[in-house]
Amino acid sequence: MGKRRKPSPPSRARMAVLTTAVAGGAVLASGTAHAEPAPTLASVKEQVDRLNEEAEQAIERFNGFQEKQQKLQGEANRIQEKVARGQEAMNELRTQLGVVGAEQYRNNGIDPGIQLMLDSDPASYLGRASVQDQVAGSWTDLLKRAQDEQRKLDQERTEAAATLADLDAVGASLNAQKNQIQSKLAQSEALLNKLSAEERAKINAQEAADKAKAAAQQAAAAERAKAADKEAADKAKAAAAAKETAGKGGTPAPQTAAPQTPAANTPAPAASTPAPVTNTPAPPAAGGRAAAIVQFAHAQLGKPYGWSKTGPSSFDCSGLTGAAYRAANVSLPRTSQEQWKIGTRIGRGDLQPGDLVFFYPDLHHVGVYIGDGKMIHAPRTGKNIEVLPIGVMPYMGAVRP
Repeated sequence: MGKRRKPSPPSRARMAVLTTAVAGGAVLASGTAHAEPAPTLASVKEQVDRLNEEAEQAIERFNGFQEKQQKLQGEANRIQEKVARGQEAMNELRTQLGVVGAEQYRNNGIDPGIQLMLDSDPASYLGRASVQDQVAGSWTDLLKRAQDEQRKLDQERTEAAATLADLDAVGASLNAQKNQIQSKLAQSEALLNKLSAEERAKINAQEAADKAKAAAQQAAAAERAKAADKEAADKAKAAAAAKETAGKGGTPAPQTAAPQTPAANTPAPAASTPAPVTNTPAPPAAGGRAAAIVQFAHAQLGKPYGWSKTGPSSFDCSGLTGAAYRAANVSLPRTSQEQWKIGTRIGRGDLQPGDLVFFYPDLHHVGVYIGDGKMIHAPRTGKNIEVLPIGVMPYMGAVRP
């Protein structure tokens, strides 16, 4: 009976294949067991809000570069016009130098002493010699003017070259910002496109609820502030009355909790009940700068947001505020950050319609305050110009230009 051969061990290559297959199966099983959860509506909304905020930051930078580009272009045009005028002046001087040089060459061909001896009319020669001196003087003056004009022309050409180089650099930055904006907006749109109509409706409803909550909180805060002011005024009035009575030698009447009935000729105190809060406060009556600003802002309600737009059919945030102030014959800088730098800083408790209100630590968003704790602003791409409580976003301060 023949010997049975032992099974040969698997080759190294076969072992590698088997090991890889087992490991792969384990990874697949693990991946199946721990699949990434589907993003929640809250996380999608958070991402969309973040992308839109980053896009708006880039938009304000874009606006700044665009304003700088326009200024540089105007400066470059002005300098190039100066260069052209300087070149014309140089050409004219060269023509004059040529005429004077030719005249001098003709008159200086013979020694002046010999010319005097040979001349049959010495008086005439002396007259011509005087003219020669004048020509020589003109030559010297023209040369000096030509040298000065050439130096000025060279300086202006250097200035023009530097301005054009700055213009190219700003143009490159402008394109980079534009690409960044479009990328952020495309990412935001892609996220929203993954949602169903029902999910989008839920996000919109949440935004509306947040706005309503902020409005209610602001109304309550305003009511508390009004009550505190009234209490302080009542205490001051009572203290003044007590001081006046004591000064007359009388004894002040004891104060009771019950309110006293006002005399017939004393006006009744103002009611503390707040006016009903509306979603869109009416614009102020015509007249005055603030009225013109707020009325213009009201007239834009419902128009679409358009990044880097200043009207008339669409606006971004600083484009809207700039246009509103132009309606009142006031010129504002183009970006929200630059608008923050002008005028008087206003405390939150001293806000008046027409003031500019700013948001986020880098001040990349601005709106027009219209009273009642609300503003009109251009929100972001995909939204329309709207009324919004100023407490909805991180409030940073206000300016009255």
